[in-house]
Amino acid sequence: MEFEDRYRQAQRPKYDCLLFDLDDTLYSLSSGISKECGKNIKDYMVEKLGIEKDKIVELSNLLYKNYGTTMAGLRAIGYDFDYDEYHSYVHGRLPYDNLKPDPQLRSLLLTLPLRKIIFTNADKVHAAKALIKLGLEDCFQGIICFETLNPTHKITVSDDEDDIEFLGSAVATTDVPSSPEIFDIIGHFAEPKPGPSATLLPKTPIVCKPQESALELALKIAQINPQRTLFFDDSVRNIQAGKCVGLHTVLVGTSQRPKGADYALESIHNIKQALPELWETDMKSEVSYSGQVTVETPVTA
Repeated sequence: MEFEDRYRQAQRPKYDCLLFDLDDTLYSLSSGISKECGKNIKDYMVEKLGIEKDKIVELSNLLYKNYGTTMAGLRAIGYDFDYDEYHSYVHGRLPYDNLKPDPQLRSLLLTLPLRKIIFTNADKVHAAKALIKLGLEDCFQGIICFETLNPTHKITVSDDEDDIEFLGSAVATTDVPSSPEIFDIIGHFAEPKPGPSATLLPKTPIVCKPQESALELALKIAQINPQRTLFFDDSVRNIQAGKCVGLHTVLVGTSQRPKGADYALESIHNIKQALPELWETDMKSEVSYSGQVTVETPVTA
């Protein structure tokens, strides 16, 4: 019996799940999607939140750096807005036609005999549109998106989402009330060498990468064992956060491997050359594809 147990352990593949970021990971930064998204965020800050134009660049950079996303930072410092409206404004005008079907990546993904999950900070409408444009909508067993980690009382499904399964469903929650005053984060960092008594940055109610708590929640929802999961992302800080929660990590978009990354790929298309062992498993027959991406039920804490 002991010999059989050792044999089974030796035969067991190193990974049983692959966790993929979406934007700038499954398609190239050169698509221009990220650049246009950044422009739309800045326009939203001016047009919808009334922020002065001359403060936008510095403010958005500070929020992104300190909170993971500009959206999370805006909520932290006191701006109140509808999440769906924000996503509709920021993603609704993106040049999705810049994304073309990627049969090479599709073939690589479909031949991978492992469970594959998308983990994006973006909303479900954007995730669905991007995957459909790339021709990858049936290559994953689930999607963890903004709504998965930040459930609201709204349950809306677009036509693009009909055949895509998202991990987690909308659950009624009470929005965290915004601060009556806007925290001056620019002034906060302009102070010369603030000491220990300096005002701490306000916390954000939004859960997103690179927060370790966001990664841990995503793993819990998708029932993923981090020690047997390979995490692909184009963000160094997301990769480093992934490493902190026990994930094996792959930085996509560069061949330079920073601290926290186990592997580095110039392009996601290099995955088979860099990690051929992912295809060398007897588990292929155990994986079935239903033709749609599966959404898992969220864990309610």
